[in-house]
Amino acid sequence: MGTITVSNLGKAYKQYPTRWSRLREWLLPFRGPQHKLKWILQEISFEIASGEAVGLIGINGAGKSTLLKLITGTTQPTTGGVHLQGRVAALLELGMGFHPDFTGRQNVYMAGQLLGLGMDEITALMPQIEEFAEIGEYMDQPVRVYSSGMQMRVAFSVATARRPDILIVDEALSVGDTYFQHKSFERIRQFRRAGTTLLLVSHDKQAIQSVCDRAIMLDGGRLSKQGAPEEVMDYYNAMIADRENSMLQLNARDDGKVQTVSGTGEATVADIALLDADGQRVEVIDVGAEVTLQVTVRARAAIPRMVLGYMIKDRLGQAMYGTNTDLKELPLDAVQAGEEVVYRFRFHANLGAGTYSVATAIVSTDTHLVNNYEWRDLALVFTVINMRRPHFEGSAWIDPAIEIIRP
Repeated sequence: MGTITVSNLGKAYKQYPTRWSRLREWLLPFRGPQHKLKWILQEISFEIASGEAVGLIGINGAGKSTLLKLITGTTQPTTGGVHLQGRVAALLELGMGFHPDFTGRQNVYMAGQLLGLGMDEITALMPQIEEFAEIGEYMDQPVRVYSSGMQMRVAFSVATARRPDILIVDEALSVGDTYFQHKSFERIRQFRRAGTTLLLVSHDKQAIQSVCDRAIMLDGGRLSKQGAPEEVMDYYNAMIADRENSMLQLNARDDGKVQTVSGTGEATVADIALLDADGQRVEVIDVGAEVTLQVTVRARAAIPRMVLGYMIKDRLGQAMYGTNTDLKELPLDAVQAGEEVVYRFRFHANLGAGTYSVATAIVSTDTHLVNNYEWRDLALVFTVINMRRPHFEGSAWIDPAIEIIRP
């Protein structure tokens, strides 16, 4: 059983105006402190229950790495405390604890002992660690000749050789190649199914939303928001889109979800609808049906260049498909204040049965990081049902033509 309890956690470092200030503080304590406190984290409190998976997100400098070091005990807090129950395996800084002049095998023995494994236990697990890492003869070469991806392979393999009660993973997995990332996340999913508690730090929206039950966002060293992964990731994306000159609204929907709307407000989606082949508004469609996504945009100010994009997401918030009029080479120039523009995107809904949402973005280029006029999550929700096709699994209708040859 692995649990994490963080109570009123804070971390501050002393900052001295000059190098002599520190000496004066030591030699002349009666003159009072000569330093100021630089707070990295303040008033952080949350609990992670046994078997729960939580994603930790935040921009660079938000305090994520410091929080992980406090949780794992490599840094001591200034205020508050952390209580862990269960055996912990942590992958923080890449190759942390590896000696560059020792071989991968020797480093496995050192890292394994730091995780609480005995020498005999590491020896018994070594074939499994080598097999999972897949670095071949490099296991007996010095770590200094390893690429960052090879270091990550060995570090992850030894950290997860035995299923821990608590697994803490920082951004280290983003270094590896795509094949090993998939392999690593499959092992994480296996641990989750077996009851391991997971704390995952990542900027990868897909990873957070596909693996985690809940997400926590840090901003400026404080716990800014926590909740369902899709809701928190939408808020995070809206926040980083434009931290200046931008409004940010959270609207509660009737279905209990929270819609995030951000942007400068110079343009807005006035209406959005999904139309069937007869041009009628629909909320439920058949797998593969031909539909039209109709979006009406109203400009509130003159816009030199306007681009509309949309993203179809599944119920977990994972992207199914997205495009925009810049990628399609159909941007609009010189849009006037008060002008309304109707966009129609016609396509076959080759989606699996389930509930989907549409997010819209009104921007000036192919990204919302330049001019974010409006980003609207959950702009439209619709349901796909399978009425005419043979049963199939998955989120996409990719029906194959099958040829079988028997010699």
